[in-house]
Amino acid sequence: MAQLLDGKIAAQKILETVREGIVTSTQYNFRKPGLAVIVVGDNPASQVYVGHKLKACELVGIFSKEYRLPSSASMEEVKLAIDELNRSANIDGILVQMPLPSHLDAIDLVNRIDPLKDVDGFTPHNQILLLKGRPGLFPCTPLGVMRLLEMNNVLVRGKHAVIIGRSMIVGKPLSAMMLDANATVTVTHSHTEHLKEICQEADILVAAIGRPGFVQGSWIKPGAVVIDVGINRVTNPAQVPYLKASEPERYSQLINKGSLLLGDVRFGEAEKVASFITPVPGGVGPLTVAMLMSNTLHAYRLRKK
Repeated sequence: MAQLLDGKIAAQKILETVREGIVTSTQYNFRKPGLAVIVVGDNPASQVYVGHKLKACELVGIFSKEYRLPSSASMEEVKLAIDELNRSANIDGILVQMPLPSHLDAIDLVNRIDPLKDVDGFTPHNQILLLKGRPGLFPCTPLGVMRLLEMNNVLVRGKHAVIIGRSMIVGKPLSAMMLDANATVTVTHSHTEHLKEICQEADILVAAIGRPGFVQGSWIKPGAVVIDVGINRVTNPAQVPYLKASEPERYSQLINKGSLLLGDVRFGEAEKVASFITPVPGGVGPLTVAMLMSNTLHAYRLRKK
């Protein structure tokens, strides 16, 4: 039976380290690190995620400010908000909460952010630094994955890591981080041929494709480390026919509550084969917010130099 990689415990430790770092960094400087979150529209999921971020800021001692714009806001209006925050001496980190209304160009807006305040790590400047193996501000979820492995003494160097998913948020930046840690990395996606066989060769298997139960237990090499980045809200039992047999208790929760958060990996099958595995929820998710706090402190220190 696999050992759980508990993201909640790891996140608490990271947040405590950030809190201590802020106390030390502000000992002779009365200004706290500052994080600004730009929210366009009233997407319910966005409200929840922003709430988690603001609560974490309060916990570690980061000044936070939420900038709300209506869903009808134009590109120019959002750019003006970003420009104002770029100039602000009290703001060290800026993020634009996704998703945005369809009429807004997310890439264009993210590229408007000062790279030294890009705590999401999405600007081209920081992406280039990551690819070059140089210090910078990098995407929070991949950073969280790497920190979780490190904190649990999971060796990456020399291992074959297979990543399912090629997004700029997880798959691509994580591949660069693992290469920098001297892993041999294979990046796959939904169109990859012989995907099952490739996954069976992985010492470390990362699923970040956004499909509930996509990775079956038979895809996993015995003793592999399984990192499930997927967070999928399922409302129809027909979407996950495997669940009743492999995780009857969670299947009952789905029936009784009408919805359930599931990962990209069939947990009940995978935990019998893997050596380590992340749960969903409570695995990678909490680390994303924790690393956002860490990035904000890092940005604060960079701007003080």
